[in-house]
Amino acid sequence: MPTRILPAVGDADAVRSITTLLSQLPDAEPLPPVGDSTQLVDTLARLAAESVDDLPEVVVVHERIGPVPALELIREVALRFPAVGVILITSDASPTLFQAAMDSGARGLVALPLSYEELVSRVQSVAQWSVGVRRHLGHGGEVLTGTGGRVMTVSGAKGGVGATLTAIHLALAAQASGHSTALVDMDLQAGDIASYLDVRFRRSVVDLAAITDISPRVLADAVFRHDTGLALLLAPGEGERGEEVTDRAARQLVSVLRTRYEVVVLDCGAQLSGAGAAAVEMADTALLLTTPDVVAVRAAKRTVRMWDRLQIRKAEETTVVVNRLSRTTDIQPPLVRKITGAGLADTAIPANFKELQGAVDAGRIHELDDKSTVRQALWGLAGELGIVKSPATGRKSGGRLLGDRKPGSRRRKEAGA
Repeated sequence: MPTRILPAVGDADAVRSITTLLSQLPDAEPLPPVGDSTQLVDTLARLAAESVDDLPEVVVVHERIGPVPALELIREVALRFPAVGVILITSDASPTLFQAAMDSGARGLVALPLSYEELVSRVQSVAQWSVGVRRHLGHGGEVLTGTGGRVMTVSGAKGGVGATLTAIHLALAAQASGHSTALVDMDLQAGDIASYLDVRFRRSVVDLAAITDISPRVLADAVFRHDTGLALLLAPGEGERGEEVTDRAARQLVSVLRTRYEVVVLDCGAQLSGAGAAAVEMADTALLLTTPDVVAVRAAKRTVRMWDRLQIRKAEETTVVVNRLSRTTDIQPPLVRKITGAGLADTAIPANFKELQGAVDAGRIHELDDKSTVRQALWGLAGELGIVKSPATGRKSGGRLLGDRKPGSRRRKEAGA
């Protein structure tokens, strides 16, 4: 069987030289090259969704691939597609870079300028490794797809529109349904999930920011286990430390959480940081909360357009949720959809602060009355999003929302807004 090789090369001259050499390798089947990190992850995810057997045995990553740096890209491919062997092509063949590439999950390194003998030797070795891993693991899709859990971000069009409350109850609904669930406070300077849940904590997201390889034990040490069963990863108590969480650190954190939990809910607040932008970009579902008033809806429209301009997320891949809706409100959901140009959740959350006030003031929002119309709407939204299992079948209820991304649809840009 020929070895399928997928080149990921951004430079046109490098594409020609690499594909020419790959086509000369014995028993090799070079696939059409991809030009950036987004296309690589999209292509692998699409192939894995169709059939794990369609994944290439070898991926060749050029050092100048972008926009995600090569080593970060290799780490993500290794996490999501563990039976795909990755080779880094680089002009720096130093022991330091070799070790960094291996730590990121690469199976080999080939120095520039390319040598036919070195390339064929490395490709054959990595291909044999990939085949061996697949034989050992079997061909079950659940083993090799590497897609991991469902990642969902909740952002506010402006402050005070209910993003944190929504994020908490979506996570509670998923956890109560039997999913292992992580709730992350990515509102790094003003996050208050800890206050809503009356939690005293020592560790925070910042403690993971400088760690280049987050092991399960390191992650477990940073997570606070709430009485509800939720795994909480909280914002720092000192808001200024939030700047330590870069977009690179956020990408690594989201990738690791995806492999450890079935559902990951991130409260990204209303202020766009580099870390928050990375989380929204990587999410399977990105919710944008707004209230039905002119100021908030205009803010939602600005946010949708900004995400699109920065290539964080397309408008049609964003789901707007209307909070504090009443029949007497002049602005109704269809108008919100028209103004923002984004997807719109069918479930709207009613305006009824009296139901919330006692639980909010006590820091016990997780104990909100089951009969509360607000709670029922939030858990109904969780069902619409597909993160609640049906009691009868154990399967997830709901389907893909208009604003959800299709499997394998990913867009990448380093945004340091």
